[in-house]
Amino acid sequence: MAIVYPLQQVVEVKQKRVEDAELQLKQKLMALEVEKQKLAEKEAARDKVKEHLSNKMVQLRRILDEGTTCPKIEQVKIYVKVVKEQLAVEEKKVKEQQNQVTIAQNNADAARQELNRRRQEVDKMYMHREDWQKQMRKELEVIEAREQDELGSIGHFLHKRMGF
Repeated sequence: MAIVYPLQQVVEVKQKRVEDAELQLKQKLMALEVEKQKLAEKEAARDKVKEHLSNKMVQLRRILDEGTTCPKIEQVKIYVKVVKEQLAVEEKKVKEQQNQVTIAQNNADAARQELNRRRQEVDKMYMHREDWQKQMRKELEVIEAREQDELGSIGHFLHKRMGF
């Protein structure tokens, strides 16, 4: 006699939710990687501007050491100011992208927690099913024992009546 678990459909639904949560986590991790890649690109752009600023500062010092004319010094100072503003813009972009990476990381962490929670639900259902199956086996054994007792009693009664 096959024992059919009455909550099998619930187990299947919960298992489907685990699969969906795994897919969500995978998508969130891919989004996180994309955001990290964007951050690396923005940091590289910022570093390029920093290097350019550093080169211009060296050029300005060299010009000051040479004692070049005032208009040339002013021109380089103005250009350095522009590069500093550009560096500030690049720093802001990096900071904004770091925020996007943090958000993506938080989303991935939340998806991971959700997946763990759903896996625990499925594990609880499997444990319940095992307990239920043990209980059903015990009940079947009791029923079979009663049937055997009845058959034994009937056999004994018939044996006695027939005079054996």
